[in-house]
Amino acid sequence: MPKASTEMVAAAIRTVFAQPDAGHVRSQLTEITAMLNAQFPDVAVMLADATEDLLAFSAFPQAHWRKIWSTNPIERLNAEIKRRTRVVGIFPNDAAALRLVTAVIVEAHDEWQVAERRYLSEESMAALSAPRQTEPVAILEQPLAIA
Repeated sequence: MPKASTEMVAAAIRTVFAQPDAGHVRSQLTEITAMLNAQFPDVAVMLADATEDLLAFSAFPQAHWRKIWSTNPIERLNAEIKRRTRVVGIFPNDAAALRLVTAVIVEAHDEWQVAERRYLSEESMAALSAPRQTEPVAILEQPLAIA
């Protein structure tokens, strides 16, 4: 794709993530893929091949969508690891570096678990494990014979 068109294509793809629900997200991606197919068929093929990966966020509750899109927490964690390792300078061995990085990650995990401003609220996490309506399972009248 020509460099002059990249911003237009990126803006079109971003509209997929601005949709209000999972159905609209999927239909918008289909529409954008069809629109780009005329001028940028390689991009359209890439989008079609990556549909499930691009739309994976829509399987979660809408309260989680913005958190799933953002890489800010990962970038923040990487910056903290970098800051702490710079203070040490030179590590005596790989195990020492691993211990420091592990300690930083455990500390971040603990903050996410008990801090007042949690990354994902308990209410929104409860929506993930809420019992769903399922169809009744047919019960076999005769037990299966195991050979």
